[in-house]
Amino acid sequence: MTQAAHMLLEGVASRGGTEVYAKTRGASLGAGHYSDFLNLHYKLSSLGIGTFGGAATDAVDEAYAGIVCDAALAGVNVFDTATHYRYGRSVRALGEGLRRAFAAGVNRDQVFVIAKAGFLAFDSGAPADLDAWFDANVAARGLGSKSERSGQHLLSPAYIDAQIDAARAALGLATIDAFLLDQPEVHIPVIGKEQTNRRIARVFVAFEKAVEARRIACYGISTFHGFRVETDAALFQSLTSLLGLAENAAREVHGDGARHSLRLVEMPFNQAMTEGFTRFSHATGKGNIASTVQAARQLGVYLVASHTLGKGLLATQSADAVRLTLAGLANDAQRAMQFNRSTPGIGTSLVGVSDPAHLADLLAVARVAPLAKDAYVKLYYRAE
Repeated sequence: MTQAAHMLLEGVASRGGTEVYAKTRGASLGAGHYSDFLNLHYKLSSLGIGTFGGAATDAVDEAYAGIVCDAALAGVNVFDTATHYRYGRSVRALGEGLRRAFAAGVNRDQVFVIAKAGFLAFDSGAPADLDAWFDANVAARGLGSKSERSGQHLLSPAYIDAQIDAARAALGLATIDAFLLDQPEVHIPVIGKEQTNRRIARVFVAFEKAVEARRIACYGISTFHGFRVETDAALFQSLTSLLGLAENAAREVHGDGARHSLRLVEMPFNQAMTEGFTRFSHATGKGNIASTVQAARQLGVYLVASHTLGKGLLATQSADAVRLTLAGLANDAQRAMQFNRSTPGIGTSLVGVSDPAHLADLLAVARVAPLAKDAYVKLYYRAE
């Protein structure tokens, strides 16, 4: 499914392209299905396709490719993957699905593609001897050292940079719309927050250079714990501080006064993991303490929610308040999607879709409007 570098498709998502897409492919979908991507005003679907789950098999690859194509033709224009998902098969399957969608008439500037790296990308299962694999595939190529590794995660600018090109080749895209550093907080228990942030800063420098070279259009960070825990927790990551690291990186690469390209963050959010909306943990520098969702909006960062279905658990169960309020939807999977996309401040909520039946649920939700803000907030009052 990969393409040679000289065959990479040029282009990135654009305001004009996504506006046309929303008016055409999204014409049959409900009002409010598209979010504005910051002040660029790209129209990005409130539900996006994630590619984490599923067995590492040809059958699942084909399912993903077909679902990606069908979704792109039906009004979903946000797609998320990582170089390590399913041992590299997910990013290739996404690339194949996008190629099919492009062949069927979707334009490159109408879709927004997110890729991530940080965890070691194995070809087929974790190696029996991780140290030997690392020496042969990473250290010997000058991509990182054992001192930069924590378990299966590598916080090395050279390795992350190489993963950008690996993702571009697998996707068949000259420029990836957003590239994220995935879960760097796993290093904090090993080397501490200060040293971890220093390493993140070095990766941000590599990202700024990649933006300059048009290999990526913007970058960001994906966390599991970092934006959800209390401020005094060891794993807490301040969005304001991360933006400061990005400003320093932009200054180093582009000179004084340069604007950084950290535009997107990704974090888990669902009925059982509401901390992004309910936990006020970020000093924004704008006179208030905000939740992650609020801080992202105030600071000009697009927030993407992951784990919409809670690794499948929320596909078959809902909080009582959610089930009551969203009784008109067909099942709990649809309710979980509607809950997430209705959260004020969340731009796109990702749904792992490796089964066409799940795409049908996603599109059913996309055909109705999100909950009004006051109705959404009442869900929390009912839960008390």
